[in-house]
Amino acid sequence: MTKIKFGTDGWRAIIAQEYTVDNVKRVAEGTARWMKKHEAAQVVIGHDTRFAGALFATTSARVLGAHGLKVQLAKGYVSTPMVSLGVVKTNSDLGVVITASHNPPAYNGYKLKSKLGGPMIQQQIDAVEAEIPDEVPDMDLPTLEEMEEKGLLEYVDLEGIYIDHVKANFDLDTIRSADFKIAYDAMYGAGQNAMRKLLPDAVLLHCQNNPSFHGQAPEPIHRNLGELSELIRADHSIGLGIANDGDADRIGMYDEEGEFVDSHHILLLLLYYMYEHKKQKGKVVITFSVTDKMKALAEQYGLECEVTKIGFKYIAEIMAKEEVIVGGEESGGLAVSGHIPERDGIWIGLMILEFMAKTGKSLRELIQEVYDKVGAFSFDRDDLHIAEEKKQAIIKQCKESPYEAFGDYKVERVETIDGFKFYLGDGSWVMIRPSGTEPVLRVYAQAPDADAVRAILDATHETLG
Repeated sequence: MTKIKFGTDGWRAIIAQEYTVDNVKRVAEGTARWMKKHEAAQVVIGHDTRFAGALFATTSARVLGAHGLKVQLAKGYVSTPMVSLGVVKTNSDLGVVITASHNPPAYNGYKLKSKLGGPMIQQQIDAVEAEIPDEVPDMDLPTLEEMEEKGLLEYVDLEGIYIDHVKANFDLDTIRSADFKIAYDAMYGAGQNAMRKLLPDAVLLHCQNNPSFHGQAPEPIHRNLGELSELIRADHSIGLGIANDGDADRIGMYDEEGEFVDSHHILLLLLYYMYEHKKQKGKVVITFSVTDKMKALAEQYGLECEVTKIGFKYIAEIMAKEEVIVGGEESGGLAVSGHIPERDGIWIGLMILEFMAKTGKSLRELIQEVYDKVGAFSFDRDDLHIAEEKKQAIIKQCKESPYEAFGDYKVERVETIDGFKFYLGDGSWVMIRPSGTEPVLRVYAQAPDADAVRAILDATHETLG
């Protein structure tokens, strides 16, 4: 059978090809074996809005139940952060989320969450992976009813637990009484019901249950969010647009002009809010593809800034040991102190809303205040769907004979923490890295303005051939 490997964030595969009930049984069997080796007794399981999520979640529950492990099972779809928080609130040992996050609709996946309420560290993930059998386990699985009778299954309202947690940590009255409207695009994902309850007056987009995500990958980046942008441009009373991915752990954002605000800018806003307004301190942790402007702002505040490999699990590992004021990655997974060590698209959206509501300033005004500190910049990313042979040839050249120029842009130095970041001077850089979750080559660029970013990306494409 197929060898199952966990990537940047869990195991993901195409439904009905590699992602089957039998293979989910194998992964759940590996999870159960790992739990028993580590004397873990209770697991929280949830699924997002993807096709057959409930089937794969209950299959996992039954395999774990066959090993005598107790399951806290979510009824209905939930976000990944709801499962992570649920692990903490129910004092469980592990969390399982059936989700492929922002991947295209044909995919589903299997994420593992630690007892601390964030991603498992790589060492633990490797250990679970090593326990996955090569064949489907030959055992009789209990029904859910039998598990309930034996005390091995309880249904848990993870969304309710999450909403109560939000209410205890945010000034929702101030947010709701702000003098602007909020637009929210769920991208047909698992954040839709919670946001309806938390922001009842928000203008909602794609807040229906559509397991195919209307044929589009539920990734909250500008090219997927044209309808949200146009809505804001047409309605001048909307002051902020928020979008979440399929399992609502990532965020995309729009300002009052309908202009996309990327994760780099959101991270800078979070650090600005947490340090100067909420008077918080701690380490700043960012992944390799995040703007260097975060280092500059952290330095101004006298805070340590650590750069990790790509993947929120590396940030979570640090958050488990140290006080981290803000942590995040380019792809929209962001976290702040005072919450679980987990990226959370809803939580981060509320943080920015609270910042705007309490200061009475627009998002553009707040971004300008950040620019006054670190300088203006722009960022973009292209995903190249190219043949595997060509992708590997590009990576080989990056390793063995790094590019010295991209068109007229001369490379001044190269960093290789995770991928290849080529610094071009004037605060500009281009980065090349294969995705850890999809068959694409990612090309990222930063420059002083959007036109310069596009020029760098086009020059890079031409050089790569």
